[in-house]
Amino acid sequence: MKHLFPAPLLSLALWLLWLLLNLSTSPGNLLLGAVLGFWAPLMMRRLRPLPVRIRRPWVILRLVLLVGRDVLVSNLAVAWSVLNAGRRPPRSQFIKVPLDLRDANGLAALSMITTVVPGTVWSELALDRSILLLHVFDLEDEALFIQHFKATYERPLMEIFE
Repeated sequence: MKHLFPAPLLSLALWLLWLLLNLSTSPGNLLLGAVLGFWAPLMMRRLRPLPVRIRRPWVILRLVLLVGRDVLVSNLAVAWSVLNAGRRPPRSQFIKVPLDLRDANGLAALSMITTVVPGTVWSELALDRSILLLHVFDLEDEALFIQHFKATYERPLMEIFE
């Protein structure tokens, strides 16, 4: 059964989404939605990520709180920097952050975190996943930023996924 329906919830969701988007439960739409729900997960089976294995789920709450705090603090810092750009322009810079995290799911979570936190942009990941190129909007001390980044985001993700 898993061979025919690799992601049964995704199949059901696609079928329901098809019906919702078409605002019709006609026989044609029921059949077309069912075909879409059946074939799409089969065709994209190889694109599905590896199964997630969470080692320490209680660390997730701590990480969410840290990211939430950094989002608020970074929003204020970026806003202040933009308002004071005439007096002191931001010191934007690309930096290379050495990574110890190798898990694909952990790296995906890290990329989402850097996207959510204002003032940072995930620019490039080395092919061997050892170095992350990150753009920082206003950087005072590169070593301090890397230390904060690794301690606040990478280390908890390693506890969760590795």
